Amino acid sequence: MTRRLFVFDDPDRFVAGTIGKAGDRSFYLQARKGGALVSVGLEKVQVAALAQRLDDLLDAVEIPAGAVATDDRGLEEPVVELFRVGAMALAWDAASEAIVIEAQMPTRDGEYVELPDQADDGPDLLRVRIGPADARAFVERAMVLVTSGRPACPYCGQPLDAHGHFCPQGNASLN
Repeated sequence: MTRRLFVFDDPDRFVAGTIGKAGDRSFYLQARKGGALVSVGLEKVQVAALAQRLDDLLDAVEIPAGAVATDDRGLEEPVVELFRVGAMALAWDAASEAIVIEAQMPTRDGEYVELPDQADDGPDLLRVRIGPADARAFVERAMVLVTSGRPACPYCGQPLDAHGHFCPQGNASLN
């Protein structure tokens, strides 16, 4: 299949956001630069993992946490899911002191596939390059987003709902 590559270097906005009510939300990554707007769908756990890994990376390269501008606006319309994220990659570009985030469409084996940008065939890819302050702002927004939904089961971490929860850890239903 023909590969689509969406590249946003220093975007005007890069956020995680949702559509829907708690318990029935759809999660997205959204990047905008000028008139170009891209939205890709992903799972809540992927947003949480990206935020945590990004926070760890910023700590590892000794970018101090500090006051960041918060972006509490909703996703920009129209939200058109170009693809579902299967795998993500995260890197620190020391030369430009920027973070590179790649979100890739699922592959048959579920693994991340590194391809040259010129590759004609392969999974679709969203690549975003952001500075440390924007990365810290992304982390803060994503963590608020993830924790604002249904509470997590203390045993397995899956979301609890009003009708109970089958916990694979306890092999029992929690109410």
